[in-house]
Amino acid sequence: MDPAVPDAPPERRLHPWSWLFVLLQQLRQFIVPLVALLVFGGSSDRGGMWMTFGPLLAVGVLVLLSLLQYFTYRYRVGRDGLTIREGWLHRSLREIPFSRIHNVVLHQSLLHRMFGVAEVRLESAGGQKPEAQMRVLDMEQALALENLVRHRGQTPEAAPELAQAQADELFSLPTAEVIRLGLVSNRGMIVMAAAVGLASQLVPDRLIANMVEQSGRQAYGYASGLHLGWLSGAAAGVTLLLIALLLLRGLSVLLALVKYHGFRLSEEQRRLTVQRGLFSKLRTSVSRRRIQAWTLQESFLHRVLKRRSLGIDTAVSQQAQGDDRALKELAPIATPQQCEALIQHLLPHAHWPRESWIGLPVRAWWRLFLPTALFMPLLAGVLLLYFGEAWALLPLLWLPWAAYSARQQARRHGYSVDDQLVAVRGGWWSRYWRFAEIDKLQALRLARSPLDRRLGTASLHLDTAGANGLLPPLQIRFLPLADAELLYRQLAAALARRRLRW
Repeated sequence: MDPAVPDAPPERRLHPWSWLFVLLQQLRQFIVPLVALLVFGGSSDRGGMWMTFGPLLAVGVLVLLSLLQYFTYRYRVGRDGLTIREGWLHRSLREIPFSRIHNVVLHQSLLHRMFGVAEVRLESAGGQKPEAQMRVLDMEQALALENLVRHRGQTPEAAPELAQAQADELFSLPTAEVIRLGLVSNRGMIVMAAAVGLASQLVPDRLIANMVEQSGRQAYGYASGLHLGWLSGAAAGVTLLLIALLLLRGLSVLLALVKYHGFRLSEEQRRLTVQRGLFSKLRTSVSRRRIQAWTLQESFLHRVLKRRSLGIDTAVSQQAQGDDRALKELAPIATPQQCEALIQHLLPHAHWPRESWIGLPVRAWWRLFLPTALFMPLLAGVLLLYFGEAWALLPLLWLPWAAYSARQQARRHGYSVDDQLVAVRGGWWSRYWRFAEIDKLQALRLARSPLDRRLGTASLHLDTAGANGLLPPLQIRFLPLADAELLYRQLAAALARRRLRW
């Protein structure tokens, strides 16, 4: 017990096997150079002993560092927050109030589940990294710590009414819905592209070229032996393409089952918790008041299946926004009615869905078409210079479709503003709705490009905490200048007299 604080609770260690998980995490970072040293190091006569025993020495150093981290890491759970002490030569002491922790993530891989432990990460708003990352705690201790953070350090014994609170299930994904999610996603294509990119980095280029050439010759020889006509050959090519697409969709379904199996969204004490995962279990929670913006998305395949997805931006660390373990999805796939019910429950004072939208001027379609209209002729010129006329026509054939798409997008673009909510919508083939409470807006920006100044238009950009750059921006584009300035003054006045809630 700390002598300076007589009533301070005792310090605690991590789980006795935590050093093993720290070691495995470090080995993941150094696995490529270690394998390269083991495979290629022994072929050199100079320093042969060093090349042989170097990897073993490196692993021994990592084991020593992992054990050192275990013996020097301490944490104390206080009434109002956590105290974390770590380091041997360079020591640090951190005080983390419960009120500063916005998100709690519990992660369990297969190995975690075998040992009955979990990795705990505590995140705050706006930081570059989590406030604390504990590898690892006993599962019961991890759940108890999450419960303390959820109730700001009050235990059910200290507050009996908390013991009676039960989590209410708001949404869940049955297996059939997870399969639909895999069908509408492109995860299989992304994984395949990543595998090809990794192979191009690890496998020599000549070996890949030889494999492609040999496979092409075998396929051509097999096709020649069948004596197919051009129509039959084209049909065979289309069939192979369809089979490849079906295999990629099957891979997407498999990845969706692994990631979203058992997806469950629940609420307790105005805090949302998501649990999901087949092999690797993930449990992450965030307070409702930390939600900064909302996104409804609907691709073409979503519309075919009559589904949408509902995502959120939260005020958590910037590093967590790009992390797959952050809470970013309330409903990965759901019917429009289920999405609207979730929004109405979590935003009871906001009127959603919106019945009236203010659209863009019809003539604004060419502003959306302009980037394509400038780029495609340049691309056609490059193809003409290097490959000839036939290839140069391909980019030009895209222009009519791009113009049609721009007109359709201009018809769908719009915005809606009232005293509670500001919302924008856009897209055509793939559609989106972005909205945020006015009390969550942090900044307004009225932007005018040289073309805007020439045409008398402007765009209004709305910023919230924790905005995800991968999502459509919250902005109202190509407004007439008078309308943009009027809307800017109205929102600025609302922000000035209201308190920021985040």
